[in-house]
Amino acid sequence: MSADGSAPIDATKRASEARRIETRSPVSGEVIGSFPIADEDAVAEAVARARAALPLWRALPVVERMRRLDGLKPLIEARGEELAKRLSQETGKPWVEALAHEIMLVPIFLDYHRKFAAKVLRRKKAHTPLLLTGKASYIEHFPRGVIGVISPWNFPFQLAIIPMIQALTAGNAVVLKPSEVTPDSGEMIRELFAELDLPEGLVQVVQGEGATGAALCRADVDMIFFTGSVATGRKVMAACAARPIPCELELGGKDAMIVCEDAPLERAVKGAVWGGFANAGQACVSVERLFVVDAIYDRFVEAVQRDVEALRLGGPEEEADVGPMIFKGQLAIVGRHIREAVAAGARILTGGAAVERPGHFFAPTLITDVTPEMSVYREETFGPVLPVIRVRDEEEAIRLANDHVYGLNASVWTRDLKRGLAIASRLECGQVTVNDVFSSVGNPSLPFGGVRSSGIGRYHGEEGLLTFTNTRGIMVDRALFEAEPNWYPYRGKHHGVLELMKGLIRKSPLQLTRGFLRTRKPKNED
Repeated sequence: MSADGSAPIDATKRASEARRIETRSPVSGEVIGSFPIADEDAVAEAVARARAALPLWRALPVVERMRRLDGLKPLIEARGEELAKRLSQETGKPWVEALAHEIMLVPIFLDYHRKFAAKVLRRKKAHTPLLLTGKASYIEHFPRGVIGVISPWNFPFQLAIIPMIQALTAGNAVVLKPSEVTPDSGEMIRELFAELDLPEGLVQVVQGEGATGAALCRADVDMIFFTGSVATGRKVMAACAARPIPCELELGGKDAMIVCEDAPLERAVKGAVWGGFANAGQACVSVERLFVVDAIYDRFVEAVQRDVEALRLGGPEEEADVGPMIFKGQLAIVGRHIREAVAAGARILTGGAAVERPGHFFAPTLITDVTPEMSVYREETFGPVLPVIRVRDEEEAIRLANDHVYGLNASVWTRDLKRGLAIASRLECGQVTVNDVFSSVGNPSLPFGGVRSSGIGRYHGEEGLLTFTNTRGIMVDRALFEAEPNWYPYRGKHHGVLELMKGLIRKSPLQLTRGFLRTRKPKNED
């Protein structure tokens, strides 16, 4: 599919025709698309168009912005199946995953914003100290401006359109740079927003490789929202610091799943298998470290192996459970992690190698006897690999889970919900689920983001909306006095200011008032 479209928000029309992205199916290896690469000038023009459209959009009330963005819902209803199939063609993921993990989240997040956005973004009254009598204080939020969104290839639709919806709800314009691995997902988003009643140019899409993303960071944007690897995230952060502009970084994870002795065993087994292999393990919230207490370890691992071996591998047309690796280069990383783990003493119970067939397929792999020194434990594998670690008890599991450079997501499995919440509160990460995996990502009211090398900032929820705003404090004085105590002239004010200070420290209203009056002259006083 070609991306040469001429819609008003297509920012690739000035792109260099000499250089193009050629995409191949991860299932068959066949060429499925060709997209022109936006050069530095094309990126700058896209940003300029977005900025020109910004005043009309930011001037609209939040409820009106949401009314217009709600136009996405009938489009998703009418085109959802088609969009899911295009996503599956580009990524190789099963149709069910394309629909449930990517397309279906859009109306859920729109409903949340329609219900809560106006309340979150409205002006709020703030506390005013007694010393500042006669004044009122307020906090309000206003759009940052033009937001550059750089999205990844693992969930190329959802991880682009959700932050875009939040940025637009908050009153911003958006320039999207999709991953060069999955450019058609960006084209789908371009097509959808072109159907809405938005100011012309408000949403722009620029296709390209790393250089295009770097150009977007250098362009006249007011914030960068980046989802991707830690290595690229550092480059984005450095580019933003040079401006300086804020950035939000949604980076990697090495998520821990802790299975306690009293876990609901069958549910935990199925949760581990789905959490490890959904989207072929290509999720920052995939289960990548499975801690199982010694008391149930053997029977738990036996049950997991049974379910992993039952998984069907293949493309969407084969109605498979696990699809291919979306990015061919990731196969080498997965293979290296497995080889190094085996050389260091790990055991492969099933899988362990790329599959001999067209496309980028790696067999679902269950590996045990994993230790913290191994790369499959330390580094983000981002593939269909489930490493299992035997622990003495939950205390050891908590210690190991927290002793890592990543801190994005985790899960705790126990029938004692009070115990589960207590463990969850001790885990150093951005989200935790009890007796479930991934579900917190689909709740639009919960902030999403990580700690340490998993990123900076939060989106989703109230925090997510505010991420895309600047905060302004306002103080209003009723003008009851001609001057403030600390204004000129200073002569003769020493004793009054001293009493003010003592009154504040002692919380003495009488002393405070006496000092206040001795340092101010009311209006019209002779």
